[in-house]
Amino acid sequence: MTKLDDKISESNLKLPPWLVGEIRSDHAGETGAIWIYRGVLATTRDAEVRDFAERHIQTEMKHLELLEGWLAESERSSLLPMWKVAGFITGALPALFGATSTYATVEAVEAFVVRHYGAQITILAELKEHAQLCDILVQCCEDEVAHGFEAHSLKRNNLNMLLRAWCHMIDIGSGLAVNVARRI
Repeated sequence: MTKLDDKISESNLKLPPWLVGEIRSDHAGETGAIWIYRGVLATTRDAEVRDFAERHIQTEMKHLELLEGWLAESERSSLLPMWKVAGFITGALPALFGATSTYATVEAVEAFVVRHYGAQITILAELKEHAQLCDILVQCCEDEVAHGFEAHSLKRNNLNMLLRAWCHMIDIGSGLAVNVARRI
């Protein structure tokens, strides 16, 4: 049996309700992330930004696929259409203002996601019965760290007050979205 087979076999186990909520929020978040990059791609003509978005959307799609194995369709967020729209706007709007706005937005999103995954990993690391799920979240988190670092390195200048406020709104909105997705 391969590592993926092991992950799939564990994913067939019944997860406790609190963990279903956590994975539901991750699934919703990865769905939103895909749509962030779709929003960027729909809006920007900048070749560097397009390359960035095209590469990162592939990673987010892999994350979504990994998480889908852990939730029955009935356990997924019933607000997925809303997360797609929110993601699209979160990607498209800053892309209208250029590369720096796009990279700052991705950096802000990834900073939130890394904190979110990190908190889940800390809890799951203590619960040995969910070690394979913890490994998946560690893998996803490592990718998100890399995305955030790359976005940070590509920003061309310091953030003005409006862009800093936007990034703060991204952080607050992401927190609200996680809390809603855990439940609905």
